[in-house]
Amino acid sequence: MEAGSCRYQFRIALLGDAAVGKTSLLRRYMAGVAEPEPEPTVGVEFYRRELQLRAGPRVKLQLWDTAGHERFRCITRSFYRNVVGVMLVFDVTNRKSFEHIRDWHQEVMANQGPNKAIFLLVGHKSDLWSTRCVSAQEAEELAASLGIAFMEASAKNNCNVDLTFDTLAHAIQQALQQGDIKLEEDWGGVRLIHKTQIPRAPSRKQHPGPCQC
Repeated sequence: MEAGSCRYQFRIALLGDAAVGKTSLLRRYMAGVAEPEPEPTVGVEFYRRELQLRAGPRVKLQLWDTAGHERFRCITRSFYRNVVGVMLVFDVTNRKSFEHIRDWHQEVMANQGPNKAIFLLVGHKSDLWSTRCVSAQEAEELAASLGIAFMEASAKNNCNVDLTFDTLAHAIQQALQQGDIKLEEDWGGVRLIHKTQIPRAPSRKQHPGPCQC
């Protein structure tokens, strides 16, 4: 379907420590198949996908895959102002990546634009049960303390990957409908896409026109 059929563009960033699997999640979402272990992200990489929201319009998602290494933080911070959605990703087998989530959240909150971003906490690599060291209960408690939702996912076995992106996009749409998010001319988090009108023959009267595997 052409971009003109989309009503909005939502800009969403994936944040979290290095090697938690942000790129794997994105590539599984984009391609629908598991890919070999990707190289570490340098700076920011961009992806685009259209999505038909549940009981809502069709939207274009602009997805930002950010580097988790500290040396790239000055680059990624500059993007926080212009995002409407943030997926905070940790590795359920990496305790430190979970403990750093609060820092990532605070960093975004301190560098936001005119609207507050909608967050979703994602516990990645949920298929690695034998080496997991962060329980779903712990993650749910952290999410509750931050006032955000929590889900688990696995790019490897395609568990909840589409659902995480769908859930975040739906939450953004709801906030937009309720007036919690407002369109701002100089803000890139949400953009209204003007649908191109198809020329018509002249007429006398014009009509306006936790893991659920």
